[in-house]
Amino acid sequence: MSALRTAPAAIRLALAALALLLTAYAAQIVFAFLPAPFGDQFLKFASNLIFFGSALVCGLRALRGPDERAAWLLIGLGLLSWSLGLLYYTLVQWDLEVIPIPSLADAGYLLIYPPVYAALVLLYRSRMRGRSRALWIDGAIGALAAGAIGAAIVFDAVLESAAGSALGVATNLSYPLADVLMLGLVVGVLAMTGWRKAGAWAWIAGGLAMFAVSDSLYFYGIAVGTYEAGVIYDAGWPTAAALLAFGAWTPAKRSRSEPGEDRHGILFPITFAAASLGLLIYDHFEPTNVLALGLASACLVAVLARLAITFGENRRMLTTSREEACTDSLTGLGNRRSLTRDLERVAAEATAEHPVCLALFDLDGFKSYNDTYGHPAGDSLLARLGGALHDGVESHGSAYRMGGDEFCVLIDRDLVEMAAVLAVAATALSEHGDGFSVSCSYGRVMLPAEARDAERALHLADERMYQQKNGGRVSAGRQSSDVLLRALSERHPSLGDHVHGVAELALAIGERLGQSPEELADLRQAAELHDMGKVAIPDAILDKPGPLDDAEWEFMRRHTIIGERILQAAPALKRVATIVRSTHERMDGTGYPDQLAGEAIPLAARIVLVCDAYEAMTADRSYRKAMSDEVAIEELQRCSGAQFDPRVVTAFRELAAERAAAATRL
Repeated sequence: MSALRTAPAAIRLALAALALLLTAYAAQIVFAFLPAPFGDQFLKFASNLIFFGSALVCGLRALRGPDERAAWLLIGLGLLSWSLGLLYYTLVQWDLEVIPIPSLADAGYLLIYPPVYAALVLLYRSRMRGRSRALWIDGAIGALAAGAIGAAIVFDAVLESAAGSALGVATNLSYPLADVLMLGLVVGVLAMTGWRKAGAWAWIAGGLAMFAVSDSLYFYGIAVGTYEAGVIYDAGWPTAAALLAFGAWTPAKRSRSEPGEDRHGILFPITFAAASLGLLIYDHFEPTNVLALGLASACLVAVLARLAITFGENRRMLTTSREEACTDSLTGLGNRRSLTRDLERVAAEATAEHPVCLALFDLDGFKSYNDTYGHPAGDSLLARLGGALHDGVESHGSAYRMGGDEFCVLIDRDLVEMAAVLAVAATALSEHGDGFSVSCSYGRVMLPAEARDAERALHLADERMYQQKNGGRVSAGRQSSDVLLRALSERHPSLGDHVHGVAELALAIGERLGQSPEELADLRQAAELHDMGKVAIPDAILDKPGPLDDAEWEFMRRHTIIGERILQAAPALKRVATIVRSTHERMDGTGYPDQLAGEAIPLAARIVLVCDAYEAMTADRSYRKAMSDEVAIEELQRCSGAQFDPRVVTAFRELAAERAAAATRL
């Protein structure tokens, strides 16, 4: 009743009067405190007043505003129709020994049903939106089951006792049919609302259900000859009208959720199915009417549909749950769980003929970016890099985010394509801007050649990745390299830019040729430092606009030996120093300083020579313009076997072609 405090004072007074009059009506039926004929007259006019008053209250609710106006106007008209029929019966037919059927009273009674049906649908649409298919089916199940039971109990009895004209029989049968439909609608709506018991629905559903039940009991009693005026369920009609009046002024609680779905689940559909099944079994022993059997059968079909929908929804939820459990929410890439699952599968399937590459990436510079720009900006950067990584490797394999700033890819391509895809992946995980530079280090593992199970592959990739990052700290060799590179850049800025380009190309070729992480680390430093000896070469020679003379060439050829001596001063760079000394040896033995030939030249030095020559040819010089990429690669090919290692040149050409194709796709 507290919910009615928002109603106007006049409405609260009217509702209180209805409640008081209804209480007196029920007390008269039970206790007969007014003797005849006053008691009969009181019941007669009290019932009329309750219906008229309830119709008026519902009509006033329709005038309150546009919200649910049509629904409450229809309910008010329905109650008014019943009131007029009851008034006609009270004034004209009350004392008749034989009451004609049909009559104006029947017209008034029957006209309550259509507007109430329509109002119930409108109220449901207004207050309960977004219902799932399962709850719609629940509503149908409840309606069919209630209709089947009501038809089985009442319809047969009314049908067997029907007599008189065809119109009279049709009128008598119309009541139980209409009541069965009303009861079914009420049960169906309650099922679709999740059996919500509080608020306006309690008044509305309770009122309509009481009306249908009271009407059904009345006609059943008439049919079997047990009805007597003044029985307790005579109070059901005015009580139903009063409940609707109270429901009209109870605030609506609209909901788009699925109330009761989690609490009740399949309980009510199963209960209704059991009732319908019981009715069909009962029909085997005591035949009932076709209407009841049809409704019960339809109920079981609806239950099967409900189970099918439930199964489908559960399967979709399970699929969604699995996808969410295997997806990184920030980047949309697969997460560690997804990687572990996929890696175990490919580890079992990988063969020497069809290898798989696992590469683990860790971002360099991300912590500084995150600390400088904040965590939201860091998350945005991770999302962008993850999207770029996905786009870059999508047609060649799968990308994952391990967590934090660690990413991973699985590539199921041949060795040549793997190197190109790894280069694209490394580029995708890099971003540069004003005041920041984010790049990546990575370690790769070939399955099954280097690892045959997921655990070993991840461990080895992680180990190699951190070897490339030097354990997360700058090693002595790296520190020495950085110092020397800074000195070289300060002495000759153009050489500083040149060696970075050579190092990037050399590292990609080394990976392509299957060098180990340790060999790649030495290769990278050798490529960066191969021109270190030029710090001792006079600027007049380095920057001479024309060709060098013999004396100048003799001086220039000493730079590899000078570079070796400089690097050997750092114990951590002794291996790198040996490579740098040989970076100008030729395959035919005519290079310098030691005239080494073929395989006697370290592979890293042969790689640096090709990359150095390419960078030199594609850069502007004081004495010539830069060559195009195509012309430079043709020159490498022309000198392959004499100056350059054919295997390195072939790998370089393939890498250049694949990078060009990858850049076009990106």
